[in-house]
Amino acid sequence: MLKNWLEAFRLRTLPLALSCIGMGSFLAAFYGDFSLSVCILSLTTTLFLQILSNLANDYGDSVHGADSAEREGPQRSVQRGSISSKAMFNSIIVFAILSFVSGILLLHFSVGIGSTAFYVFLGLGLAAIAAAIAYTNGKRPYGYSGLGDISVFIFFGLVGVCGTYFLHAGSLEPLILLPAASCGLFATGVLNINNIRDIKSDKAAGKNSIPVRIGKRKAKIYHATIIITALLASVVFLILTKNYRTILYLVLCYFFFGKHLVNMFKAENSKEFDPQLKILALLTLLFVVLFGISILDL
Repeated sequence: MLKNWLEAFRLRTLPLALSCIGMGSFLAAFYGDFSLSVCILSLTTTLFLQILSNLANDYGDSVHGADSAEREGPQRSVQRGSISSKAMFNSIIVFAILSFVSGILLLHFSVGIGSTAFYVFLGLGLAAIAAAIAYTNGKRPYGYSGLGDISVFIFFGLVGVCGTYFLHAGSLEPLILLPAASCGLFATGVLNINNIRDIKSDKAAGKNSIPVRIGKRKAKIYHATIIITALLASVVFLILTKNYRTILYLVLCYFFFGKHLVNMFKAENSKEFDPQLKILALLTLLFVVLFGISILDL
């Protein structure tokens, strides 16, 4: 039973949640502001939200038929019957509550209950919970209209990184939008791999993701554009903040990202695409860790 739930949590996607919080916290420390309690509670809240999103996606795709027998990727929990629809629905409610409670605690220790910032972040938190659930659920799930990429970029990039930074510092530095965009684009790349892999079943289910709309070949070009833009955004930040040495620290990451893109262009079937999803998620976390360590001279 535990194994089934761990599979439903999709642990290989969790590095993305850690990455945006890590980037925001590293940037806060770089600019002279850091709170351990904010960092821990931010990580907890984001992990709950990511698991919520994964469970809701499992449930929603099964209900709408995207997780059918034609699906070429790994079978999902509800699809193969290892977790019932009712149990999955109940788990969605549980993680929505956990996300909300953890988020309230985070806001209590960072901006204080009742402040203007509290209500702004409360709204963002509720929007994140709603976005996680509505991606593949409801009468008009936005993931079926090809809007998942925009949502992932916003919540795993701009909101995740900039929001974390603000909770540490109480203000925003305009330049952090660049590394925030990097994190958002890497996360969008992970979703894109998932969607390329599932083009056949998604098309049959009426899930019009970007790869379904533009085709596999153009989706690969789109993917390369995402990754290269993410890397360039981080380099521009490092140049503007005169952290030239950090660029050298990240050379190994650049090599691995390049290898990833080569493998993406070579891949033709689900078995070749699927490993790249985990690789990109882990590469994103490695990138953030090396980025943070180098800008802080650790």
